[in-house]
Amino acid sequence: MKKILQDLNYNALEELTLSLGEKKFRAKQLYDGLMLGKKISEINVPSQLRERLLEEYEDEPVAILKTFRSSDGTEKYLFSLADGNVIEGVLMSYKYGNTQCVSTQVGCRMGCKFCASTLGGLVRNLTSGEILSQVLKVNALHGGSLNKRAVTNLVLMGSGEPLDNYTEVIIFLKNVTAEGGINISARNISLSTCGLVDKIYELADENLPVNLTISLHQTTDEGRARTMPIAKKYSISEILKACSYYFEKTGRRYIFEYSLIAGENCDKTHADELIRLLKGRPCHVNLIRLNEVEERTLKTVTEKQAYCFLGLLEKGGLSATLRRQIGADIGGACGQLRAGYLKGENL
Repeated sequence: MKKILQDLNYNALEELTLSLGEKKFRAKQLYDGLMLGKKISEINVPSQLRERLLEEYEDEPVAILKTFRSSDGTEKYLFSLADGNVIEGVLMSYKYGNTQCVSTQVGCRMGCKFCASTLGGLVRNLTSGEILSQVLKVNALHGGSLNKRAVTNLVLMGSGEPLDNYTEVIIFLKNVTAEGGINISARNISLSTCGLVDKIYELADENLPVNLTISLHQTTDEGRARTMPIAKKYSISEILKACSYYFEKTGRRYIFEYSLIAGENCDKTHADELIRLLKGRPCHVNLIRLNEVEERTLKTVTEKQAYCFLGLLEKGGLSATLRRQIGADIGGACGQLRAGYLKGENL
């Protein structure tokens, strides 16, 4: 596999251009073309420069292999990578703009029992340019430009654990928020983690005020360990301490994702314990109806049960919402499309 030009920030691209004997302004032409989601072969630069770049860099590191459109307007994408691997992503439309969910790894090694991404384990990490290219491709697909983005918000919540690919994710965050590029505000980016405590502390010190989202899904370490192996390494109390440090450093409140699993985490006892854990903290609880995965045995709750649990949290003084169900008819859960593709299903 060749190198990826989208891994480079503007300064590095300028250095590369000068090293090839070109004028500085060629770097701006290349950078603008890449930020518009173009292949190297499509960028308007001298053919000699294109050919030299194509000898060393992938023409199109990420391509949209297939697009699935839900009845509610949500779009899900199967992306192909230059090495033949596939990943997926989602674009969700809201009143405030379009939010894209991006993948950070091919597969995942965290082993959460409610997620399809981890079924085949971790294949490899994505480079910063492969993560960025997902955004650039979808932005271009919807007619976005550098002056008027079609993608306004990002969530690192697709396949993979972002903090398990820490170095490349940080480079991506710096590049996607860079002035002159697609320049999405860090405050419009959410990073979701299953709770890698040491990396949360590192992220807090990066001066990148993204929204930190923690996949909690249970109220005790024992209960959490039943569905999330990472709970055997990091306790809920350690996660809460790391979240407090994140708030102290960034001033950003943190969010807890809580998937409602029938018979597992959604009765009054769980609500009371969640209130005890989180009340008074600068946080928000985002309740999610579990997206059932065929290969797993976990089941979701009824609409009535979901709203009943939400009511208990609100009555107890927690800031909480129940996420709107979207994209269920196009494989809403992370990893479902890729899993089906790898099994040879007719998607």
